[in-house]
Amino acid sequence: MASDPLSSEPVTAAPADPRRQAVDALMRLAAIRPWDEIELGDVAAEARLTLAKLRGLFPSKLAMLGGLTRIVDDAVLADVSDELAGEPVRERLFDLVMRRLDALAPYKAGLRRIAPIIRRDPLTMAALNRGAVNSWRYMLASAGIPTEDGLGPVRVQGAVLLMARVTEVWLDDDEPELSRTMARLDRELKTAGRIMARVEDVHRLTAPLRGLARA
Repeated sequence: MASDPLSSEPVTAAPADPRRQAVDALMRLAAIRPWDEIELGDVAAEARLTLAKLRGLFPSKLAMLGGLTRIVDDAVLADVSDELAGEPVRERLFDLVMRRLDALAPYKAGLRRIAPIIRRDPLTMAALNRGAVNSWRYMLASAGIPTEDGLGPVRVQGAVLLMARVTEVWLDDDEPELSRTMARLDRELKTAGRIMARVEDVHRLTAPLRGLARA
């Protein structure tokens, strides 16, 4: 404990977040060891937590990856501003993706080694996709993009797929300016814009049929 020279009250350090300790420990280990050789006891020891404490936080390594998503969500949502409120959707999405990648940057080495293994496991991919859908529902909401109307689920899943494709390039892009990543993001946003325009046209044209069906 330290004392503030301008105050008689003692200054205490903020308590460590054990969930973040566990996630950070897993990602440090993932950067240097094969994913399937990392045991839960290894994570607990690296995080300086007991196994009992770790079990209370996360039931599995996969859940810890979900915890990483939550850490990134919190970082992005804490930095929300109205600066791009009047900009086109494409510009707002570009900003969101780049800010998520900035928040993921400290974990890049671990993610680079984990990604190929996860892509080979359909069940793991499905589980992570569910978490990503929940994440991007909030990401789009933070950018003023609707998620609860009839096309909301399409927008959210589309954003998840876009992020996944851009991340594939980002993991191997070590240039400081991330030029390859931004070029891929630009292409994906153009493709997504064309697809969503067609989807919205179909949705609009079939509105009378949906009304009849409800009636």
